[in-house]
Amino acid sequence: MTLVTFFVILQTNKIKIQMNESNKKAELGWVMFDWANSSYSLVISTAIFPTFFIAVTDAYIPVFGLNISNSSIYAFSVSIAYLMICLISPILSGIADYSGSRKLFMRLFTTTGSAACAALFFFDGMNHIWLGVLAFIIATSSHAGSLVFYDAFLPELVPPNRRDKLSARGYAYGYIGSVILLIINIIVIQKPEMFGFSNISIEQHIPIRLAFLSVGIWWFGFSQFSFSRLPDDIVKPKEKIQLNKGLNELRKAWKQIKHHPSIYYYLIAFFCYSAGVQTVIYLASAFAEKELHFESSELILVILILQLVAIGGAYLFAHISKLSNNLLSMRYMLMVWIVICVMAYFVQSHMMFYFIAALVGMVLGGIQAISRSTYSKIIPQESKDVNCFFSFYDTVYYTSIVSGTFIFGIVDHLTGNMRYSVLSLAVFFIGGLILLRKVKLNAIAVD
Repeated sequence: MTLVTFFVILQTNKIKIQMNESNKKAELGWVMFDWANSSYSLVISTAIFPTFFIAVTDAYIPVFGLNISNSSIYAFSVSIAYLMICLISPILSGIADYSGSRKLFMRLFTTTGSAACAALFFFDGMNHIWLGVLAFIIATSSHAGSLVFYDAFLPELVPPNRRDKLSARGYAYGYIGSVILLIINIIVIQKPEMFGFSNISIEQHIPIRLAFLSVGIWWFGFSQFSFSRLPDDIVKPKEKIQLNKGLNELRKAWKQIKHHPSIYYYLIAFFCYSAGVQTVIYLASAFAEKELHFESSELILVILILQLVAIGGAYLFAHISKLSNNLLSMRYMLMVWIVICVMAYFVQSHMMFYFIAALVGMVLGGIQAISRSTYSKIIPQESKDVNCFFSFYDTVYYTSIVSGTFIFGIVDHLTGNMRYSVLSLAVFFIGGLILLRKVKLNAIAVD
């Protein structure tokens, strides 16, 4: 070996080590973003804000000459937030692929969302109700918008054979981070005197409102760690940004979906049961507060337990899928969801609600984990447009949230009883159950 060859090998190895270290830093930055923003999903959207909104606002609120229930207004707020994402996500997809400014837009949505989340601290009741509604809509839509660019980083960071592992790691970090922050807020809310809060502060709901501020700070603060480690934007001055690229992808996917009945029926089924599942996630705590008069601290503990049960549920139905198949496992879960809706209509006691919450946790983790993997099995494996299929899948998902929460709000407004709204969700699960019978896992070979 010549001296020149030795130095070339040495330099090559040095470059490889530097690249590996850089990749590890970028991967850690990516998963830490899940740690940062998952706090919003759990602490705000699911655990605290819905019950607080119902508790501090009037039962009926005048809007454009109509008296609308506070629970309906909350449901409509969720609908509006995700409708905004449905409308702009195709454009965002085009920007992510063609502008090279992923980190810039990710920063923009993160900053906007965390600021709106922190602004919820000033929402203390009817005097600032529209501030609360507007801040919640902006925070929710910004959270979803940031995920468009967050997901776009994954193919850039790791090869296909490592994406599932890194994605799972991000999910795990997000779960751990959000649970940690939720526990901290539980302690502050349940033991405010330990932190020096006066009776006046407690009456003004300061401990609860601080939870909103804490999420905004947590979300923004930890995301800076991610931004410092994710790859910098690559400016593409010579390449035209195709804002309609996302729409073109949806059209391309739809042309193919029409020729595969199993994919077509699966997406409609997915739309139906996702509308039910996501509406339950967003409005379960509001239902418990309004219909069963749960305290906020009780509900937070219930949701924490639900999260833990969901992990076991995901493994349980994954095992059932192995023993049989994904579709049979999903049918079992949808049957349980139908039972949940009927039980929720009749529930009167706190103990019964705890039992229902445990059932929700059991099927929640399973239905979310298996849905995407099932879809990946029925789309054309030889297709070069897999991203198109999943873009369509994501659009169906966001649209389902809009539809489910909107119908929940309408039924609640017309009947004045959230129990009828919950019962109406059973229709979504029944529809999904029926449509899944038309789906075959060997769809492409059969269709």
